[in-house]
Amino acid sequence: MDQYEEIKQGEKGALVSIGAYIGLSAIKLGAGYWFASGALVADGFNNLTDIIASVAVLIGLRISQKPPDKDHPYGHFRAETIAALIASFIMATVGIQVIINTVRSLFSGEQTVPSLNSAWVALFAAVCMGAVYYYNRKLANKINNQALHAAAKDNLSDALVSIGAAIGIIGSQFGMPWLDPVAALAVGGIICKTAWDIFYSSTHALTDGFDANELMTLRSTIERTKGVKSIKDIKARVHGSNVLIDVIVQVDPGLSLIESHRISDEIEQRMEGKHNIMSVHVHVEPLEANAAAAPQQ
Repeated sequence: MDQYEEIKQGEKGALVSIGAYIGLSAIKLGAGYWFASGALVADGFNNLTDIIASVAVLIGLRISQKPPDKDHPYGHFRAETIAALIASFIMATVGIQVIINTVRSLFSGEQTVPSLNSAWVALFAAVCMGAVYYYNRKLANKINNQALHAAAKDNLSDALVSIGAAIGIIGSQFGMPWLDPVAALAVGGIICKTAWDIFYSSTHALTDGFDANELMTLRSTIERTKGVKSIKDIKARVHGSNVLIDVIVQVDPGLSLIESHRISDEIEQRMEGKHNIMSVHVHVEPLEANAAAAPQQ
């Protein structure tokens, strides 16, 4: 399965999420207003933002399938990351709004005890989102898709939010009506925290940030390739769900061009087979006489 086919598979997960969020947001908002549960209403608005975020991810996946052109020689894979960044802004806006409305409710003193039925609605939603999370996580691991991994993480947070809402509703039945708005406040906080996590990972990728420990792992694999004497320089960056690597390796100066090319091919094969990295640019240089004694960069 090539990269574009994997992205196509990832669309299924986004569509499953969208369908689940549409159904659950309608149920939660209707039940939340009917049973007077601020926590369930907040959870419903959370799912409304998830619809928008999932649509943004779906659009990003569609754009990223476009082949390279003269303006995008590396392809359009970063459309996934941009879509996730837009989704984080949408989620943060709604999360802040939920917090503001809940704080106003707490200080107004107008607190009502929601019906226990709203707790069963929240628990039902938690089970549904748990199933969606399991499906998307399994698919994301299968195709190694960054956008779908983020979607699965959001699915899990939604399941936990619904459980929290149910706890707040049940607690309010025991003489603690303030527990329902407090649960709504926690929902708003979780929405903002999820938005921040997606924002951070997206901006880190868009600014060519790369995990130092992962880079050391990739470097170690290349160093163990037969014929590689040392690594002069190595860089890596995230491009959508892909990793691009540029590496300068030093080899025996007595090797022929054909032998040096074989080492480059071996590096590319090892990176693809061991780390599922299909874009590796290898530059081969002769090992200098004093290179062995010099510390590696």
